[in-house]
Amino acid sequence: MAAAGGTIALAILLALLYARGARGSRHWPAWRTVVFFLGLLVVLAALATQLEQYAYELFSAHMLQHMLLTIVAAPLLLLGAPVLPLLRGLPRGLRRGIFGPVARWYPLRVLLHTVRSPMVAGILYVGGLYFWHIPRVYDAAVEDPLLHSLEHGWYLATALLFWSVVIDPLPFRSTLPHPARIVYLLLAGAAQNTILGGVLAFSSRVFYRHYETSSLAYGIDPLTDQRTGGAIMWVPGDMIFLAGASFAFFAWLRTEEDEQRRREAGT
Repeated sequence: MAAAGGTIALAILLALLYARGARGSRHWPAWRTVVFFLGLLVVLAALATQLEQYAYELFSAHMLQHMLLTIVAAPLLLLGAPVLPLLRGLPRGLRRGIFGPVARWYPLRVLLHTVRSPMVAGILYVGGLYFWHIPRVYDAAVEDPLLHSLEHGWYLATALLFWSVVIDPLPFRSTLPHPARIVYLLLAGAAQNTILGGVLAFSSRVFYRHYETSSLAYGIDPLTDQRTGGAIMWVPGDMIFLAGASFAFFAWLRTEEDEQRRREAGT
């Protein structure tokens, strides 16, 4: 409950700062505000509702929780381009006296540039995905509240890095051209979901000790629960990544058309 209360408080604070910053920005697109708030609501749905309790008892609910954070909340938050509104929403003295110097601090800028590189962001996201599904690690995270919060924080933070490579969250820009973004989403996103989700969906034994009996209270066989969790990762997850690749493809076409028009206008 304490973790849920902290999540709610943080979401409210971010919403207030974003609204204040967006209101003070000329011509800020309303759709960005909407998708950012939707992203916050998805985070709350994952971490501050009854789903948190179900996740302790059902592997499939735990998987749904992780999917909401990594493939729904993260891209929605980034589409809201939160950096500028959040900074502008801060009190002026705090923004200029603390956050401004920190944001200009060279080591921090180097770190952000490094972790947002496609290779590093992909390794952190995919590596974390496999690491947290190691049975002993997974069981420990479910049973230890602090480790469980760390797991959720890792998933959301690395998902934000992963999606930032393809979404261009203002004022940042991706270093990947659009064709490479398509490959990135398919290989580092959909393919990894398919591999791990497929292993879980077609498993013949229960991998996680914590869930060996807890699902029985709901009349669900533990193996069925695990297979359902694998299917949740595999099917909806791949659909999101494929949708992202499709958007990247159409953005690529639009960029090519704009470039062609500029060339024709210059001749």
